[in-house]
Amino acid sequence: AGASGGGTGLRAAIERKCRDIIGSDKFDPSHLIKPTKVLVIGSGGLSIGQAGEFDYSGSQCIKALKEEGINTVLINPNVATVQTAKGLADKVYFLPVTPDYVTQVLKHERPDGVLLSFGGQTALNCGVALWRNGVFERFGCRVLGTPVESIIATEDRQIFSDKLTEINESIAPSFSADNVEEACDAAAKLGFPVIVRAAFALGGLGSGFAYNMDEMRKLVNVSFSHSPQVLVERSLRGWKEIEYEVVRDMYGNCITVCNMENFDPLGIHTGESIVVAPSQTLDDHDYNMLRNTAIKVVRHIGVVGECNIQYALDPRSNAYYIIEVNARLSRSSALASKATGYPLAYVAAKLGLGKTLPELRNSVTKATTACFEPSLDYCVVKIPRWDLKKFPKVSNKIGSAMKSVGEVMAIGRRFEETIQKALRMIDSQDGFVTGIQPSSENEIRDATDSRIHAIATAMWEGWSVEKIHELSCIDNWFLNRLKEIDTHGKHLMTFQANSLPRHELARAKELGFSDKVIAKHTKASEIIIRQTRVSMGLLPVVKQIDTVAAEYPAFTNYLYLTYSAKVDDIPASNNACVVLGSGVYRIGSSVEFDWCSVGCVRELRRLGHQTIVVNCNPETVSTDYDESDRLYFEEISFETVMDIYDRENPHGVVLSVGGQASNNIAMALFRQNVRVLGTSPEMIDTAENRYKFSRMLDKLGIDQPQWKELTDVKVAKDFCRKVGYPCLVRPSYVLSGAAMNVAHSDDDLDEYLGHAVAVSKDYPVVIS
Repeated sequence: AGASGGGTGLRAAIERKCRDIIGSDKFDPSHLIKPTKVLVIGSGGLSIGQAGEFDYSGSQCIKALKEEGINTVLINPNVATVQTAKGLADKVYFLPVTPDYVTQVLKHERPDGVLLSFGGQTALNCGVALWRNGVFERFGCRVLGTPVESIIATEDRQIFSDKLTEINESIAPSFSADNVEEACDAAAKLGFPVIVRAAFALGGLGSGFAYNMDEMRKLVNVSFSHSPQVLVERSLRGWKEIEYEVVRDMYGNCITVCNMENFDPLGIHTGESIVVAPSQTLDDHDYNMLRNTAIKVVRHIGVVGECNIQYALDPRSNAYYIIEVNARLSRSSALASKATGYPLAYVAAKLGLGKTLPELRNSVTKATTACFEPSLDYCVVKIPRWDLKKFPKVSNKIGSAMKSVGEVMAIGRRFEETIQKALRMIDSQDGFVTGIQPSSENEIRDATDSRIHAIATAMWEGWSVEKIHELSCIDNWFLNRLKEIDTHGKHLMTFQANSLPRHELARAKELGFSDKVIAKHTKASEIIIRQTRVSMGLLPVVKQIDTVAAEYPAFTNYLYLTYSAKVDDIPASNNACVVLGSGVYRIGSSVEFDWCSVGCVRELRRLGHQTIVVNCNPETVSTDYDESDRLYFEEISFETVMDIYDRENPHGVVLSVGGQASNNIAMALFRQNVRVLGTSPEMIDTAENRYKFSRMLDKLGIDQPQWKELTDVKVAKDFCRKVGYPCLVRPSYVLSGAAMNVAHSDDDLDEYLGHAVAVSKDYPVVIS
């Protein structure tokens, strides 16, 4: 009896300890009633901070609901999305995502369930407003997944702070404020600098740093134009920012799917920052401390489905604060889903219906349950893309409010390889190389959209890692890895292409150098380096994102190329069709090209063809696990497409559905005898090349404005005076008018020509 009593006491002590570490749950059996018709609220029109990732999450949600035999109704006015395409939702309402219109749909359709967390902040705010007005209750419509009370607890900064206090966790020292005077008083109490965060706001809208009272008044006036409440908190600029993606079912089963670390220290919105997964600079103690806290917080708040928790971690101690919890799918969720091979949106939708994590299979691996935490044997880097150059008077400084319009995701076996890949995916830059942006202490200290390139130039010029760290607060681990790239780039310049040893070339490829950059360093052409590399047998190896780090057999079709491995995970395909995706989103090339890619792939599969998608954008539906037979998460460049083409020996390559990025490499592929399906590269070049297009118009007898190729400023001015201002400065092979400007005077021409030449040096720039 004594032994038995001792065992019971030990079990009780263990349970108490577990509750202290990861919290406890309240179970609500009302959620077990399965709905028959569900309304999914979409995100509406794309905006900064809310883009294609919600097309991806909404599409996965609808697929999950249809698997359960549930009638689906979608409200989303965005015609460029895959989720609004024929064949997915049972009904689509192209109406604004506002309380009035959603009320009309509820009245007409009478769904018995609604999902709010798949349409970003727009859907969340709309759903909260409807709930507060009693609309859902009036129509007998139950909110599935995370309860609205829990959503409000994460969005209202004061309630959030109080909730965390209940479990001995905390946000940074802060005060909530409902007007300008309260906010200024809070700043005076905390002491400057402070950060202002707006409640219920998208992408950090209305947030920012204030260093004195004048800046504070200006900032909070802007904040209150976006939100009824702000949080004024002590600045923790320079601390590390860490994120965890967490999934929980209504029974309390809870796992962390992915942890991510921001390359940039706290002070820059996570959507603006370079993000690395899994974290590279946390030790095991810090990792598990933050993981356990994440589970405890999510359980206490009562999230059902998926959420994201962000931390500020002091790099000099174990101190941390919780920045925020997003009780919905976010851009980080799309990134984590693609980075781990764990279908977060799909699982979250199933959990909203009352399913449990242990009973769900991971539909990507087909070997593990959804309760299995992913394990990564590779590195993922996300880099945002900005389009600030289209707005001449906009500051290029980045901070706590989002300005980026898209992002890319690269995968590799080491950080150096992966970050170089990711940098090339942004506007086809050359990677971590000098010359793109001048070195500048101000730019490295106060981050801009080009800080990483300024660091590259600074290292090339001999700046020390210590100096750059002191200015930027970027962790030394990352800076030392970048220094390795810089050092090897200088080393390559000591060789000529014809005398480059195999081991040096192999080392360069392992560090992520492209053939093009190696060619520049060794004074050769990209084709010569490619031929040399192939003749040496230096070819990339194909690896799978298998979620379980090879612990179990994997069946995933997520693939990436690397030079830091020896054996391919899968054999080549058989006569497949390669479809090049949209690449990174930008102004002028966005989710509509993902719609094109998905439509093309689905039709090819319907016709019985195997399909291979090449894309590097984690926000897209085309990179979802079940859209193609194989997915290469790779850059859309000549080198990569040729590597995939030579290995897979496909039936052909489709360029025409990916927008300008794939068009730009059409002629290079054509010269290597790549079979292009659809419009021939020669015809693409005729449309893009101003000389060829002009000759075609003359041949057809079609009038065109007088034009001249830009050679230098003097010739350009003479031409403009001859034909008369205004004149159009138009580069070839560009997207949606990038660097295209109307010049009204010689001064305008001086200013614009610099932009045009910088955009496209290899193609003619014309004035008409």
